[in-house]
Amino acid sequence: MLIEKIELRKIFLSYLEPFTTSGWTEDGNYGIIVKVYSNGIIGWGESPAGDGPWYNEETNNTAWSIQKDFLVPLILGKSIEHPNQIEKIFSHVRGNNIAKAGIEFAFWDLFGKQTGKSLSELLGGVKDEVEVGISIGIQKNTDILIQKVEEYICEGYRRIKIKIKPGYDVEPVIAIRKRWEHFPLQVDANSAYSFDEAKKLNQLDKFNLLFIEQPLAHDDIYEHSKLQKLFKTPICLDESIISLRHAKSAIELNACKIINIKPSRVGGLAAAKSIHDLSETSGVPVWCGGMLETGIGRAINVALASLSNFTLPGDISANSRYFKRDIVLNPFTLNKDGTLTVPTRAGIGAEVDEEFLESITLEKIEFRNK
Repeated sequence: MLIEKIELRKIFLSYLEPFTTSGWTEDGNYGIIVKVYSNGIIGWGESPAGDGPWYNEETNNTAWSIQKDFLVPLILGKSIEHPNQIEKIFSHVRGNNIAKAGIEFAFWDLFGKQTGKSLSELLGGVKDEVEVGISIGIQKNTDILIQKVEEYICEGYRRIKIKIKPGYDVEPVIAIRKRWEHFPLQVDANSAYSFDEAKKLNQLDKFNLLFIEQPLAHDDIYEHSKLQKLFKTPICLDESIISLRHAKSAIELNACKIINIKPSRVGGLAAAKSIHDLSETSGVPVWCGGMLETGIGRAINVALASLSNFTLPGDISANSRYFKRDIVLNPFTLNKDGTLTVPTRAGIGAEVDEEFLESITLEKIEFRNK
């Protein structure tokens, strides 16, 4: 794949409603859409970095800078035989995984289109449909939360996840369990607790949760290993797992019993698959998290979730969950059995609405091979 041109676009696509976690509120997708050209074929990728350094250290501005100043020059005009090469090419750029992933995704799309294979097929996926859960942000009161949970269960979602923080944790779980005693439920703290605060979450052990996600610091593994010993409820790590090496450390230290894999967080699909494979051989189940991506990133996540060790419903809900109108012409819709159908078209399978994409573009830059 001789890389002839690369296009980067900053976008803003508003959410249907603000999404609030333990530490920040997002009103829309501020990501970067990547477009790579080779031999008359186009590959699409997405870097779902927010407008502030809240989830991790990256923002849309930092990702933009790293991509245009460092990553694009490393690959423009080069011949790339396989997307797995991208991880090594980018390896001297430290961190900045979301910036790296958006470009790497575009190469997988390009490679799939050139070889006539779907992304799921390229990755070794084994499922035609993937189970879908839904994530609910922190609400103003319990009544609103219960109303939203009921709506999503009625729509067919197989699992509910709620965001929690100190002062908003046990009470909402009690309220949900009073209505739905056995429905699959998990909670996500987004690193909101200190070790001593998190110990009090052992009250949640009696509510049959699937797991408690990332209660402690975003870069911690050691204290999570101490915390897991105090709980019968599994701890799941998200922000702490930014590489295969971190996943190996977490597994060996018994810092978690489940791992959330977000391909953007770990730097791309090659890294995501490596973490999946390690987890599978280690007997640690994984699930696919979401970054409230557009239809481009969502298609990538669905394909990844078709791998064998993704045994829990992912945060890859239908496009209409977040957007009134997405940037793809073939958005995902929820099947009656609470699944999404894995795309079978060559590449990632997303058909981009380029006219609408242009209308939400804030800034665009093109790089051509001279």
